[in-house]
Amino acid sequence: MDWQNTFNSTAHAGQESLPALMLTHLASWGAITLVGDDKKSYLHGQVTCNVVSLGQNEATLGAHCDAKGKVWSIFRLFHHAEGYALFQPLSAIDTALTELKKYAVFSKVNIELSQDIAFGILGHEAEAWINQHFAGEGSVRHNDLGSAVELEAQRWLLLVKADKVDELLVSLDGAVRVKESIWQRFDIEAALPAITTENQAEQIPQAFNLQALDAISFNKGCYTGQETVARAKYRGMNKRATYRIRSCAGIETQAEAATFDLERSVGENWRNVGSLMNHFQFDDGTVIGLIVLPNNLDADTQFRTAGDSEQLWTIEALPYSLEEE
Repeated sequence: MDWQNTFNSTAHAGQESLPALMLTHLASWGAITLVGDDKKSYLHGQVTCNVVSLGQNEATLGAHCDAKGKVWSIFRLFHHAEGYALFQPLSAIDTALTELKKYAVFSKVNIELSQDIAFGILGHEAEAWINQHFAGEGSVRHNDLGSAVELEAQRWLLLVKADKVDELLVSLDGAVRVKESIWQRFDIEAALPAITTENQAEQIPQAFNLQALDAISFNKGCYTGQETVARAKYRGMNKRATYRIRSCAGIETQAEAATFDLERSVGENWRNVGSLMNHFQFDDGTVIGLIVLPNNLDADTQFRTAGDSEQLWTIEALPYSLEEE
């Protein structure tokens, strides 16, 4: 598949104008699919979001937890093909698949890793392209290519049948093909959390702000880990949240894929607070990232990369509120 080598870097200077229509191959993302007579009831009893009420043209974030309420996976759920798709990073998908299938033997449901190919369409002409090629309305559309899912203004996910990729690329001949790091940039700017192998089964859903992202239904009934998630809400037990942070120091190019531990200032000392969930570096050296932190820290708390007094980080405002209703 030579087309995989046709996606190139684009300028990222912060506020500069990006191309009007961009296409990226989301090679590090994938989907778990569920089909079968019991797909709805089985999935509804496993995950934090309300599957029963999800319309054909709707998508939702959700999480799958262990019995103690710790998160195995965070996904975007939508109707796809003959069933459902749970779109998420490939890094954690093998374990997520194993855990989701654990009790499936008792239900009429087939759960497997999708062979469809994921692409992202971005830019202020993205919606016009979607409207031209995917009939209907709503945040989820379907046609012979596969499914199109709106994440936010000017950003759509495409989950495309493998034998339809060439047809898709022809229809997007005028789009600028960019590397998938741009997808991570917009996920971080939107403060959308991601689960990888490094942070599976470590935190409850509220530590990833999923209650603020409409990824938890508190009136749907029982699901795996539900008691812990409910206690965290109604008894105020959750002590952590996901924050967006920024550094102007830059990072070494060869270290861009590494995990970065951060420390926070405590008087004249520094104390470890955890690792960046993900990060993105702009061309001017500015770095943005997401990290789970104690939710009682002052907004002006100083952070630094562990052992590096030159690389300081500050908390940025989230694009949504964490205030409970």
